[in-house]
Amino acid sequence: MKETIGILGGTFSPVHIGHIALASYMVQWKYVDRVWLVLSPLNPLKQASDILPDALRMEMLEKAAHDIDGVEPCDIELSMPRPSYTIDTLRKLAVTYPDKNFKLIIGSDNWLIFDRWRDHDKILTEFGVLVYPRYGYEITEDKMHERMRQVHAPIFEISSTMIRQGIADGRDMRAFVPKEVYEYIILNKLYKN
Repeated sequence: MKETIGILGGTFSPVHIGHIALASYMVQWKYVDRVWLVLSPLNPLKQASDILPDALRMEMLEKAAHDIDGVEPCDIELSMPRPSYTIDTLRKLAVTYPDKNFKLIIGSDNWLIFDRWRDHDKILTEFGVLVYPRYGYEITEDKMHERMRQVHAPIFEISSTMIRQGIADGRDMRAFVPKEVYEYIILNKLYKN
C-alpha cells in the first residue's frame, strides 16, 4: 500500500508551534503517514515584504521539524514557476514520488473559499483534502464533499503575523516558536524593524 503524505503549505515566516503541532497531530492520529511542510516562495495573497528570503525560511523549517516524527520540510515549490499554485505542486509531487499518495491539508477558513482556488475540483478528485478547524469558520453540511475529510484537531490560534509583530515590538515570543527557531531569529536579528 502506498504511503500517504499530507501536504501543509505555507510561507512559514516564521514557522511556529501551531504549524508543528498540527503536522504532528495529523501523523500521530493517523490521518496521514507523514506530513511535508511545503515552503511557498510567494503566496499570491500575501505581501512580499512580509516574507524572508527562501533560504532563511527553509533553514527555520529544518530546525523546527528535525526531531518531530513524521514531519519534514519540503522545498519543491522553490524550483517551480511563480506564482505557485497548489494543483501544480501536488501534480509535481505525484510525478516525482509515484510511490506515494498525497493529500492537501488546509484550514476551514480556506475550505470555505476553496472554490476560488485554481483547479480546486481537480485537487479534490486527484488528491483529496484534509480540513482542520479554525476558530470562527464552521463547516456546514452543504459545504461538505466526498473527497474532503474534516480533521478533529485542536485549534491553534497562533499566527506568523503576530509573532513578527511581537518581535518587531521587542516582545519575548519564545513560547510561540520552536526553541531552535527562536534562537535563530534572535541570533540573525530577523523581523526587527
